[in-house]
Amino acid sequence: MAEYSKHMVHVPTYNILRKQDMDKPPVLDVRNLGIDFGGLTAVDSFNITIGPTEISGLIGPNGAGKTTIFNLLTSVYQPTRGSILLKGIDTKGMTTAKVNRMGIARTFQNIRLFGAMTAKENVKVGMHKDIKCSFISSLLRLPPYFKAEKAADKKAMELLEFMGLADVADVKAGSLPYGVQRRLEIARALATNPAILLLDEPAAGMNPSETAELTDTIRRIRDHFQIAIFLIEHDMNLVMNVCEAIAVVNYGKIIAKGTPEQIKSNPAVIEAYLGKQEDASNAEN
Repeated sequence: MAEYSKHMVHVPTYNILRKQDMDKPPVLDVRNLGIDFGGLTAVDSFNITIGPTEISGLIGPNGAGKTTIFNLLTSVYQPTRGSILLKGIDTKGMTTAKVNRMGIARTFQNIRLFGAMTAKENVKVGMHKDIKCSFISSLLRLPPYFKAEKAADKKAMELLEFMGLADVADVKAGSLPYGVQRRLEIARALATNPAILLLDEPAAGMNPSETAELTDTIRRIRDHFQIAIFLIEHDMNLVMNVCEAIAVVNYGKIIAKGTPEQIKSNPAVIEAYLGKQEDASNAEN
């Protein structure tokens, strides 16, 4: 963990960026973000800046608003207030598909693969915006169609190989083990050529060995593709070992930001997860 801290610096926005990203515009700049559902405020005054090659984490107790924030970032929900700048462009009013085309990709808590399709076919689904082939060429199976399909097959296999899935390329996704499906969903997200990858509880359901492998995979993805990664995760070992900066939310608001070392010893964070000391004492009595 100390290895990451020496590469991080504080900036005036009270965010933390990698030194190598300091002279580059952030890939994601979220300002005073909030959303209300009826009379309930689910997220309020959420601010975060993520550099183009940063690995950041978003943690908090169950019901803190983490997935709602991801839904806002990907335009599943439209914010009640605040702004989301993706590569400097405000995404307000954009559809999820348009935001994805702009460079934000996501995985989900509950895996959303096409179970009846093969692993390779699932990855190719993520390439739909990049496959250059007209409807007529596809319908009549003209040479441009076969050229586009060959290119898509090649890229899909490269991504599967990168994720250690080349041997299951022709296996239906629904029959793959849970941990393998998790990696396949990440491969499909990478197929969209994102500038930032959002991972919603990527270690959910994984055993310790799979989680350790995922930790290495997240670093490899950042280093190989030179993209930012923003993850929600309850496995604190993974968060503390892979994230360079962490934001903590509770009741829809940020209560702390910092490096892993700062977060793990922050009293507000400890209270949010464990409750006040006197509450714990009362519970024992």
